[in-house]
Amino acid sequence: MSVFLFRAITILALGFLFAPGTRGQAPAWQRGARRAQTPARPTTTGRAAIPARQEPTRPIQPMRKPAELIYRQAPINIDDGLLARLTPDEANVIISIPKQRAYLRMGEQVVIDSPISSGKRGHTTPTGSFTVREKDPNHHSSLYGDFVDAQGRVVRAGVSAQIDSAPSGTYFAGATMKWFMRLTDGGVGMHVGILPGYAASHGCVRMPLEAAELFYNNVKVGTPVEVQP
Repeated sequence: MSVFLFRAITILALGFLFAPGTRGQAPAWQRGARRAQTPARPTTTGRAAIPARQEPTRPIQPMRKPAELIYRQAPINIDDGLLARLTPDEANVIISIPKQRAYLRMGEQVVIDSPISSGKRGHTTPTGSFTVREKDPNHHSSLYGDFVDAQGRVVRAGVSAQIDSAPSGTYFAGATMKWFMRLTDGGVGMHVGILPGYAASHGCVRMPLEAAELFYNNVKVGTPVEVQP
């Protein structure tokens, strides 16, 4: 090999290794080797990591059954001594809407203190002074009830006879209002009903079975009833 050919090959090789943009740098094959040997730098800023704030977990409260809500009201309270002496001529009734309580009294003495459920919003129980106008132990509502078929099966429950139309083949059956004591010509009265713990009726005063029967048996047509707002 001639000296001139050797020098040409050397110049080409040096030009490849030190191409533009790589002056002052190590050859490419050396840079690749160094990158492979250099451990990755940590990406942290040097500050201690702050743990994320965790909200305290609250236990999930199980849903209460509808029947359990009744126990929010104090149960019926009966003074047996006064009840034994009470006569319909001495009886009077106080109904407190705010307290959701009804009191059968002998004069000023409370004989029976019972929870109630009065009229809900839009159907509030009228307040003021009334008297028992009618007593019916097995009364049925002429306004609210169910549509039932010829076999007595409920086709549509909780309807209003004034608003809803009966489906074909059904008729209106008024809701049962046992131990009914009428207070107004419009149908408001005291009777047995569901007590959810708040005002929920269509205007009547719902009572537990025991209380309704005791009130019924110890009042008469004409007994004064005061409904307090």
